[in-house]
Amino acid sequence: MNNTIRQLRADQGWSQAHLADLLKVSRQTVNAIETGKYDPSLPLAFAIAKLFGQPIESIFTPDEELA
Repeated sequence: MNNTIRQLRADQGWSQAHLADLLKVSRQTVNAIETGKYDPSLPLAFAIAKLFGQPIESIFTPDEELA
C-alpha cells in the first residue's frame, strides 16, 4: 500500500515522534507505515485521515488496482 504520510507530516513540520505521540503509537510504527513496511489497522488509518483532515483514500492507495 502506498501512502502520503511522510509528505503530509513534513507539510505540518512534524517529526515522526510528534506524529506518533498524536496517534498514540510508537515512532517505529510511523516509520514503518511511511516506508510501506507496515499497513496500519483500519482504526489507525481513519485516525491518520482525521488528523490530517483528508479522506482516507487520498492518503492510502493500493499498490495495484484490483481487477
